[in-house]
This record gives sequence, structure tokens and C-alpha cells, in this order.
Amino acid sequence: MVTTAERGREVRQRLLRAAAELIAERGWSAVSTRMLAERAGVAPGLVHYHFSSVQAVLVEAAVGAARDLAAQAGPALAAAQSAEEGVAALFGMLDAHTGTDPTSVLFVEAYLAATRDEALRAALGAVIGEFRRLLADLLDAHAVPDPAATALVLTAAVDGLLVHRALRPGPDGADVTAVLRRLLSARPEDRG
Repeated sequence: MVTTAERGREVRQRLLRAAAELIAERGWSAVSTRMLAERAGVAPGLVHYHFSSVQAVLVEAAVGAARDLAAQAGPALAAAQSAEEGVAALFGMLDAHTGTDPTSVLFVEAYLAATRDEALRAALGAVIGEFRRLLADLLDAHAVPDPAATALVLTAAVDGLLVHRALRPGPDGADVTAVLRRLLSARPEDRG
């Protein structure tokens, strides 16, 4: 027998999935209570029963998607035997994203919305900060100089690559990794 609490959790999850889909399909500011309810297959009143506002649903959906993506990369980074292997795994994972796929569009929309929403900016910033720390730990373990700054640049490269792919296809993970491998393995005297 399904309890009321279990039904409530299931409705929340359906609303969050619907929000993520609608952000990617329609854009952040176009999502309405009615759209969310219709997509999730629930009455419109349940949107505001489970969330304080449509914005709250969108924020939780976007931050949850960011956490999920970072969590997917975590095991690959933890298993890497070298900085180069970790970077290859990270950028190889991006080959599933074209820049126009739903996940890529969701992140572009969320980043743009974060410029106008402090709570979203803080929540996404926390997820990105944790991911940077994970990446910096990998780089530090393999003696990459200034691992925190390097992790920041690599994380920004991930985002930039997805934005660029939306405008013009390529490069794939192998091409990006080849460039980054050269940068990571350059001798200190070659770095200038």
C-alpha cells in the first residue's frame, strides 16, 4: 500500500522532471503552473502545495540536474590514475552533449536565470564549487601546479564547450583532451 508521504514524494519528483523538461523545451521564463501540472499529470493546485512558487520548482529542478551531472563525473574522476586520465574522462563524458540537447539547454537557461536570482546563483555556485574541489583534489594528487585554479579553468572549459557546441558542432572529447593533455604535461619551464 502506498502511503501519503510516498505519493507526495512521487508527485514532487514528477513536477521536478516536468520542470527540467519544460525549461529545456520552452525556456526558463515561459514555464507556468499550468504547464508544469499538465506535464506532470497533476492538478495545478499540487504545484503550489509542494513548492512555494513555479520559480522554486525550476530552481530545485536545475540544481538537482547539476548535482546529478556532477555525481556522474565523480566516480570517473576518483578512478583516474593520472590527471590526464581524469581530464579525458571528464571531457569524454561531454560527447553525449551537443549543446542543443535537453541537458545542455537546461544548464544554459539555468545559468542565465542565475544572473537574476540570487538563490539560484548561490545553489548552482555551491554545486560548481564542490565539483571544482573534486577536480582540484584529482589534480593535486597528481602534482598539477595550482590545482584549484586549474580546476576552475577546466570547469569553465566544460561550460564553454557546451555553449560553443550549440553554435557550431565540435570539437569532441578526444580533441579537447589532446589539447588539455599538452597543457597539463608541459614542463614548468615551457609554461612561461
